[in-house]
Amino acid sequence: MEKKILTVSIIGLGGRGGEAYGRYLITQKEKFKITHICDINHVRLHKYGETFDVAEENRFDDEDKFFEKKWSDVLFITTQDRMHVRMAKKALELGYDIVLEKPISDDVEELRELSRLAHEKQRKIMVCHVLRYTVTMRKLKEILNSGAIGKLVSIDHTENVVYWHEAHSYVRGNWRNRKFATPMIMAKCCHDLDLLQDFVGSRCKSVASMGSLAYFKPEFKPEGAADRCVNCKYIDTCTYSAKKIYVRGWYNVGKPLNIFPFNLITDAYPTTEEALTEAITTGPYGRCVFACDNDVVDNQTVIMQFENGITATLKMEAFVKNGGRDIRFFGTDGELELSEANGTITLKDYRGADTVWKITDLTDDLEGHGGGDHRMIDELYDIMTGKNPQVATSIDESIESHYMALAAEESRLAGGQLVQIEKYRG
Repeated sequence: MEKKILTVSIIGLGGRGGEAYGRYLITQKEKFKITHICDINHVRLHKYGETFDVAEENRFDDEDKFFEKKWSDVLFITTQDRMHVRMAKKALELGYDIVLEKPISDDVEELRELSRLAHEKQRKIMVCHVLRYTVTMRKLKEILNSGAIGKLVSIDHTENVVYWHEAHSYVRGNWRNRKFATPMIMAKCCHDLDLLQDFVGSRCKSVASMGSLAYFKPEFKPEGAADRCVNCKYIDTCTYSAKKIYVRGWYNVGKPLNIFPFNLITDAYPTTEEALTEAITTGPYGRCVFACDNDVVDNQTVIMQFENGITATLKMEAFVKNGGRDIRFFGTDGELELSEANGTITLKDYRGADTVWKITDLTDDLEGHGGGDHRMIDELYDIMTGKNPQVATSIDESIESHYMALAAEESRLAGGQLVQIEKYRG
């Protein structure tokens, strides 16, 4: 029996739609075919149109024309945060099943409305909480469910954003300002909040949170510093120098043809030193980190109480050298610990010896969110072809992590006041 090939459209050809998902989809020729794409950036439209072998007449630079009809089995919506719900509603009305980049929205009514419409139209929405699909996180869930640490009591979870990633995405980049992006605890950590509710196996009851924009502000700009790194006397010494992060950084990792973050500051393919230099000379990623229009936090802590009595803390921290999550689970018979920086999962049984798993022994695909980008798309195929009826990151499941993020931001702005989640559910 011939395997069904699913047709795919993509709107938003940035780091997620163009790179993370699109480039993997075209390697799965027996499962997927990209037929239509849409983006307002003509350079990207041409670049990915050629890369994905999409016919000229199927490349759109106008959202309204793109949504005049349904073009494919599945639509990937990978645009900026504020556009997600508007586009998803149009897609549902046309009869699409949707892969929707996170976060969905920071508007409670939009979240509820999208869920209602998805049920009304009986369409699937897979939200891109890709970490749920990783071998690492599923191994943690397997160990917890086995009872190896007894009754789970609490979780301590740290998201190490990394100093240069904070500067890239949340100071210079697309998620730097609340006028056009969701709060950072949602933009960056709805992944983590989603994982926590999955590990706990219960909805969150209440949260309290504190955090701030502590450093990336004009008052910390060095004396005599320029507004752009290329014009600055500190270009070779500043920790956050765009030349250091992008040009030297590219050389330090072997001058790769096409990897994050270098392929996000320029549309050139392959990446070159000339293209990177042009990008930091004229583009947003060359601005001084103390002279940007950013207003989102660079540190935040959230304390959570779940309906089943389990508690958790989430620490989102920019000021660290190495990335990866650190998660500790505390149980009545043992501890379970993930160190992504060390690449290990450790079970500490109170009654016996420790057991250590190396993440590289669990999978040989750790590209893109620890392999989550690819595994989500693999699971999408199984869902769409009826092999797997359950969407792990469905719209209803994913909304809960968004409620948690909204409550955390409300609490932070109120100086750490306890906020009940039920008020967001309505």
